[in-house]
Amino acid sequence: MSSRRDFLQMLLAASATPWLPDVSAATTTNTDGEPMAWYNWSGALKAKPRHRAAPKTIEALQALVRDSRDTIRPVGSSHSFAPLVPTDGTLVSLSHFNGLQSVDEPQMRATIGAGTRLEQIGQPLADAGQALVNMPDIDEQSLAGTIATATHGTGAGLPCLSDQVTALTLVDGRGEVHRCSADHNRDLFDAARVGLGALGLVTSVTLQNRRPYRLRRVTEWHPIEAILDQAEQMADRHRNFEFFYIPFSGMGFMDWQDITEEPLSSTESLDQNEGARTLRTVRDMLGWSPRLRELALGTYMKTIDRSERVAPAWRNYASSRQVRFNEMEYHLPREAGLPALRAVRRKVEKDFPDVFFPFEVRYVKGDDAWLSPFYRQDSMSIAVHRVHDEPHDALFRAVEPILRQHGGRPHWGKMHSLTAAEARALYPRWEDFQAVRRTMDPEGRFLNEHLRRLFAEGTS
Repeated sequence: MSSRRDFLQMLLAASATPWLPDVSAATTTNTDGEPMAWYNWSGALKAKPRHRAAPKTIEALQALVRDSRDTIRPVGSSHSFAPLVPTDGTLVSLSHFNGLQSVDEPQMRATIGAGTRLEQIGQPLADAGQALVNMPDIDEQSLAGTIATATHGTGAGLPCLSDQVTALTLVDGRGEVHRCSADHNRDLFDAARVGLGALGLVTSVTLQNRRPYRLRRVTEWHPIEAILDQAEQMADRHRNFEFFYIPFSGMGFMDWQDITEEPLSSTESLDQNEGARTLRTVRDMLGWSPRLRELALGTYMKTIDRSERVAPAWRNYASSRQVRFNEMEYHLPREAGLPALRAVRRKVEKDFPDVFFPFEVRYVKGDDAWLSPFYRQDSMSIAVHRVHDEPHDALFRAVEPILRQHGGRPHWGKMHSLTAAEARALYPRWEDFQAVRRTMDPEGRFLNEHLRRLFAEGTS
């Protein structure tokens, strides 16, 4: 163990992270009177909104919508890589719509403020005798943003978090309040569960939960071909299963979780942030020789021990992501996933020797929300990353056609180049969503430039 640590320490290098302004800050201008810039988490997106607001009540939110003449866009944790937030109009933070609002014990449901971060949900739900059915692996996102973009965890039998929604409350483009569920205002409900922030400003979400539970999480490192050979069986065998492919290493690791009654425990595990920095250092040192790079990484990775952790589910799902990146993710029909990943691997290792950031592969059950990328499709999700301070455009342009050719639909919160015509062909209920959107927001108050293009509504 000590020799492995010494080897890791030798390869580690500092990775600077740029300071990014807090989007929820009350200050809206710099000292010279210019609008203060907004950045997303990775720093790739920037905007200078004329106004920022953080209403404390639903009445104040209604008044803001009625009185504003600007484009209005909601902002949460700014963890979207797609330009859903940027506007030169008004940014609205829902941070005051926060926390556990009510609990329905018999039905095992809870209503939660839409501005609540996922990391703020686990303990209050546990105290109320409930737990989320599943969670994404980044818990800094707001609940509203998670729902709006169909953000997901992993599990072949588990849908994205939007599918756990049983009711929503939102304010439309006229400032009117709407409540919807499977039994009330069903068309709005089916549209709003994945609404891209284009139907209104969501203020509360009711989720279908379950009793609290523990998960046993296991991580193992293997040659990537061995992982690909058993991935389908592992996905069917375990409640939560995902794997990572490490470019130019010949290796990857599998991560799976199952419900257990075992006592809380953990073994030493490799810090993912240190791991990303290590990969970058090896790339910088040995990028001139792909074979030597693979030999060094493969030798090191074979020394990494299997790790295990038993913890309450909400503590086990999330991973800390301190090394910033940009990301493209596509959701493919499950049967097309592995052929697509093999094609992506060939393309990357042929044409992109600078790439080092791991690619993530997850499984998601299909659902019936109109704009869900998982609409009536059990999926394999393939996420391609590039560290935040290195160019990502060429890599994403090369990989995206492969994922599209295999029937993929993009994650709405990740980078993609989908056009209105392409989206219409991918989503059977696209026009139904459009009809609901125009009813909820007839003047296009919630459409920024990106959404106007996507919905073929012209540009602002």
